[in-house]
Amino acid sequence: MVNNSMQSSPRKSRRWLISLLVLLVIAVLCWKFWPAGSADKAGGDKAAAGHTGRSGMMRPGFGGGTGPIPVRVAPAVKGDFPLYYKALGTVTALNTINVRSRVGGELVKIHFEEGQMVKAGDLLAEIDPRPYQNALLQAEGTLLQNQAQLKNAQVDVERYRGLYKEDSIAKQTLDTAEALVGQYLGTVKTNQAAVNDAKLNLEFTKIRAPIAGRVGLRQVDVGNLVAANDTTFLAVITQTQPISVAFTLPENSLDTVLARYRSGAKLPAEAWDRGDTKLQATGVLQSLDNQIDVATGTLKFKARYDNRDQSLFPNQFVNVHLLADTLKGVVLAPSAAIQFGTNGTFVYALDGDRKVTIRQLKIGASDGDNTVVTEGLAAGDRVVLEGTDRLKEGSEVEVVNDSSEVPTSPTEHLQGKSAANPDATTADKAKKGA
Repeated sequence: MVNNSMQSSPRKSRRWLISLLVLLVIAVLCWKFWPAGSADKAGGDKAAAGHTGRSGMMRPGFGGGTGPIPVRVAPAVKGDFPLYYKALGTVTALNTINVRSRVGGELVKIHFEEGQMVKAGDLLAEIDPRPYQNALLQAEGTLLQNQAQLKNAQVDVERYRGLYKEDSIAKQTLDTAEALVGQYLGTVKTNQAAVNDAKLNLEFTKIRAPIAGRVGLRQVDVGNLVAANDTTFLAVITQTQPISVAFTLPENSLDTVLARYRSGAKLPAEAWDRGDTKLQATGVLQSLDNQIDVATGTLKFKARYDNRDQSLFPNQFVNVHLLADTLKGVVLAPSAAIQFGTNGTFVYALDGDRKVTIRQLKIGASDGDNTVVTEGLAAGDRVVLEGTDRLKEGSEVEVVNDSSEVPTSPTEHLQGKSAANPDATTADKAKKGA
């Protein structure tokens, strides 16, 4: 027992000694490396802060020194500004006809191809005409029979009139003969109407196009029995030349459009594809609705297009660019230069060649690339496009790119921009600023 106790005691001492050494090593490592890591990190943060702007983010191409701030500028120009309104529209056919048979029978012939363009009166299909030919013959036979009876009655009347003049017959006999003539006249007219009705039904066995347009897919095949005015139609014809596009505009954009429309002006309306990248057709504003939709606050319009190249299809979605007006001789500034702050809209304009000044503006319509400036700028004033986030009143700048080339025809330049990417309304610009 004594020997076992003496052996376990040295073992416990060694374990305590090893544990103590491990703790000492850990403490030394913490004391040595913890302050150094914090200092390095703090130093790194200070170094990084010295190379960043106020936001703490690195700004490629812009130094963190106190020298002139590099900027890119462009001039304000004077020219005509086409005022476009943009809306989503739906192509609608002027007329859509469901072709149905007006008589019943077996469909024996189809004379059209699906998707074919047809003219009014073109033969589309035929119903078996034999029953209607027989009905016509029967009606004509009845007519001939009654016409013969009428002729005989008329001869009798003439004979009775001669005898009455000779006082050979009573007046009642003559009156009866004349009444019989009138009865046969009515019968003949009824028979004639029956003949005409039979001819009409026989004509209806040839189904013709009521309007000019494009025929859709065939709904009934040859050999099927069709009924008069059946719910299943043979095909659909849509009139696509001309064609219209229905669209809406918000009520706060109606003043300019309505004023121009009521003056008799023809407002051009361009139809662009769904992606708003390709011009498909150009037409004019044709009509407008008589009330504003209270649910959406919009008014419905229709524009009409010749559609000679068949680029527009019924129920197609398009982007409508309506040229509401053209502002003459206005000051135009690049939209990229327009800034929005607590004091309103402003730009940084060059004051000489080395400094900038803040110009408070009043702006109008915009097409996304250029904005109409009603107050605050004059044609030729140079405004800052890039580098504005580091500027303030009186900042010293270095112009690294001066887009001073003015288009020879500002109107043509703006029309091209507006057609390619119209954003159109002052309301849209205000929303963007908000």
